[in-house]
Parts: sequence; structure tokens; C-alpha cells
Amino acid sequence: MIAIIDYGMGNLRSVEKGFLKVGVNATVTSNPEVVEKAHGVVLPGVGAFKDCMRELTNLELTDTIARALKEGKPYLGICLGLQVLFSESEEFGRCRGLDIFKGYVKRFSNGELKIPHMGWNELNVKRNNFLLEGIPDKNYFYFVHSYYVVPEDDSIISGTTEYGLDFTSMIWKDNIYAVQFHPEKSQTAGLKILENFGKIVEAQRM
Repeated sequence: MIAIIDYGMGNLRSVEKGFLKVGVNATVTSNPEVVEKAHGVVLPGVGAFKDCMRELTNLELTDTIARALKEGKPYLGICLGLQVLFSESEEFGRCRGLDIFKGYVKRFSNGELKIPHMGWNELNVKRNNFLLEGIPDKNYFYFVHSYYVVPEDDSIISGTTEYGLDFTSMIWKDNIYAVQFHPEKSQTAGLKILENFGKIVEAQRM
């Protein structure tokens, strides 16, 4: 079973329906005990970084997530679920993240760009991984965001996307996968991402 973490923000039902569509058992929950028992963890999200961290803390989920990652459970972060893995964000003033990876979250600053970055854009694969199985390089995915992550360690960058600059749109290290785009809104390729994550979770159980 995959736990989709509910902290009151994000299009959780669309993510759940996406998993169900590809035959993967997933459930939306805000209960730390359910997350503890899950074989995989998904943290989706839209909205403000600070609000997300506050709600995760209030629900006593920050330690639960950190523990799951340390135990090697497969993790899929979507949009805000990618950003909160890092040390801090500059959104609405400095705010601490989960600090799983060193780095920060920065707002797009090119005055010629429309903010938020919204719509279809390419994923340029830098390091292939199991999440991308069956998905070609430069495939299009759907984005909605005003901020992007800047990792200190370039080795975790798995994919980038161009929007005024090449920003990190996918990371991967060991059991941790996270994407800036929305698989649940990315049609066939997005469903393949969810299906692949299901396979990763199932393989981990073997």
C-alpha cells in the first residue's frame, strides 16, 4: 500500500485516481501510523512552502516522513513535495524545510517570464532512473509553479527543464524520487510515472 500524505493542500484525489487507474493501491491519509505502515510514501502538493511545513508539523508528519526516508521506503515528491525536501525556501521570507538535501528553493526572477510557470514543458533527462522506465528523453509534462529547487549536490539532479534558465525538475537519490511537474496532470506519461513508482514499491517489498 502507498500512503498519499494529506496535509490539507494539493490535488490529492487526482493523484489517488491516477494510481488507481494504473492498478496501484494507494490511499490518502493524514495519520502518521498509516504512513508508518505503508510500503511507499507520496507527498504531493500545491501552495505555499511555509503553510505546507506548518501543517506537516501540526500533524506530526515531519518526523514520520524523515523516518520513512531513512528506512529506505520509496518516496515520490510531487511539486511542493519536491521543494520541502530541501533546507529552506525564500517564499514569504525564509522558511526551513525537511533538510533531507542541502539546498534552497528560489523564485523565478526573469522579468520576461510569466510567473507561475504553467503548462507543458520538456523534461531533459540527466540521469536515468526506474521512475522514467519507458519514458523517452525530452518528454513533455505539466508544470504549475513559481519556485524551483537549487540543490547543493548536483549528483542528485536527474532531470532539468528550461524556463528562462535550466532549473532542476527531477531529483533522485537511492529511494527518493521527486519531480517539479505534476504526473497526475500529465496524461499518458504522467500515468507511466505513477505506474513505475508502484513497481518500485512492489520490488522493494520482495
